[in-house]
Amino acid sequence: MRLPAQRGPRTPLGRLNAAPAEVAVAVLLSCCGSRRWAELLAGNRPYPDVHALLAAADEASYDLREVDVAEALAAESATHGPLGDGPGARAARTALRAAQAEYESTFGHAFVICLDELPPGEHLNETLSALRARLAHDAEQERAVAGDELRRLARTRLRRLLRNHLAPGGLSPQTPHGP
Repeated sequence: MRLPAQRGPRTPLGRLNAAPAEVAVAVLLSCCGSRRWAELLAGNRPYPDVHALLAAADEASYDLREVDVAEALAAESATHGPLGDGPGARAARTALRAAQAEYESTFGHAFVICLDELPPGEHLNETLSALRARLAHDAEQERAVAGDELRRLARTRLRRLLRNHLAPGGLSPQTPHGP
């Protein structure tokens, strides 16, 4: 996923770098629901380029405490996009809802998975497969996996934010909070 050049004050990264701290935090919270993560990124501005921002986002993700991960997971929704209307779609939606409900009951938070490297036609199968596999985890294992998925989602959302949602003339924290 290639991003446009991000140098200068008129670029999305330039606007993020120049935004007041509270605005930058609000925008960054749309990428990861951990206030600590957003504040770490906002506090380390300016970023010379997108790669530096993404590296800082990764580092901030690795530095999250259990309470920060819980906060980020609480901000997530359990939806993963449309499943289509083809044959078996109703059964697939039912199976997905049941697996998500079991996951949420077991772990106490929404299931998160980053599917950005897969074609849309594989999202349902991958989500169901990952749900089933991750239900076998103990709480500590799953916290680690969910934390890594949050990190991957944050990177994807940051890229999307820089590409699409930092409108010229200002910042908009109204980025959809989903995968």
